[in-house]
Amino acid sequence: MILRTSSLFSRLVAVLALVLAAGAGLLLAAAWASARLAADEAYDRLLVGAALQIAETIASDGRTVSVDPPFSAFETLALSPRDRIFYKVVDPADRVLTGDTDLGIPVDRARLAAGPLLLDGEHRGQAVRAVVTGRYVPDARQAGFAAVVLAQTREARSQLTRTLTVKASLMVLAMSALALGAVAVAVRAALRPLGAIESVLAARGPNDLEPLGLAAPREIHLLVSSIDHFMGRLAGHVAVMKRFIADAAHQIRTPLTALAAQLDLLSAETDEGRRREQLARIRARTAELGQLTNQLLNHAMVIHRARAAAFDPVDVAGLARRTLIDAVQQAGSRAVDFGYEGPEEAVTIPADAIALREALSNLIHNALKHGATSRLTVRVGRERGRVLLAVEDDGPGIPASEWTRVRQPFQAAAGGTVGSGLGLSIAAEVAAAHGGAMRFEAHSEKGFCVILSLPDGEGRA
Repeated sequence: MILRTSSLFSRLVAVLALVLAAGAGLLLAAAWASARLAADEAYDRLLVGAALQIAETIASDGRTVSVDPPFSAFETLALSPRDRIFYKVVDPADRVLTGDTDLGIPVDRARLAAGPLLLDGEHRGQAVRAVVTGRYVPDARQAGFAAVVLAQTREARSQLTRTLTVKASLMVLAMSALALGAVAVAVRAALRPLGAIESVLAARGPNDLEPLGLAAPREIHLLVSSIDHFMGRLAGHVAVMKRFIADAAHQIRTPLTALAAQLDLLSAETDEGRRREQLARIRARTAELGQLTNQLLNHAMVIHRARAAAFDPVDVAGLARRTLIDAVQQAGSRAVDFGYEGPEEAVTIPADAIALREALSNLIHNALKHGATSRLTVRVGRERGRVLLAVEDDGPGIPASEWTRVRQPFQAAAGGTVGSGLGLSIAAEVAAAHGGAMRFEAHSEKGFCVILSLPDGEGRA
């Protein structure tokens, strides 16, 4: 069962939306900081201008210092009705000439000669922005700098900051919404090839395993290639299965038909001698049918394991000895000399032990049934980096003209005894699955030999 999760489109849009939201948050923070800086710069110019206007009116008659703050200095600052203005003017001796005596903004006299100084402070429980500027009074009784301290509450600045921030925020949000819409359209367009793959697969019938044949972007080309490769492998498996089922049905139908006919003859036969003959034929036919069924199942097992079984280290010499011992009873009452030639120590290769044993068992069975008259030998050896597993008998063997044909399923050698034609096919398929091959050798003196040549190493040759 495939678990259903959120769509790839939703995931991509959600991730990109989070990125856009994070970017929008940073832009809003930057917009607020920029708006506050702009508001401070605008009102600071007005504050400094008003303080300088007041400083211009500071004068001295040689005995006393006087000041006459102009109305225009406060008129500009009074444009914001919610803001309050505080000021004081002190002479060089720090005596308050006019203004709010309790205005606690400090005056740094060492700094007055450098020009207006802007600073933040608090007065009467309200946050204020203040400017301190000086005017040198040379003809006073105590020559030095008179100071002007002018402070304004921050309501107007805060209001301007909010206004600028709201306007910037609306622009950022509008651009983010447009960007998110563009992202959704772009993601939808980018995922369109996946939709095309889905449509092609959904429109196909269950038996259509042809490649997709779609032109795919580079990012999903591997996906399309993997699907095509998988469908190609599946088509190959299905073709093999169909061929096997068709061949098996054909091969089983013939002996079943013959068995049914012999049963009909037996039921109509009244002569006791002929009934015994018919029963003997039925037993033989049943044994052949059982052997055919076993070989068909073994063939199916070999086909499956060739595509699914993992390889493990296998001692070929030990496997050959055990298989030969198990096959001795197949000779029955025949006087056949069984022999093993090969090393006593382990000859290990990466292989599927079950399939390899089945291949060797079929070769031995074939040699006993169709070849060996008095001798059957199993050999294990090495040859140019490969391990050889051979079954030799002293029978007439298979004509060289038949060597290619008998490798195919259900193709028994011409002129031989009745058989299913699966033994050599199973052995050939097992050898191929191991990266090896099956070959025949006919020796005039020793007889006929079937050899499985298998890679000797950790990988398939």
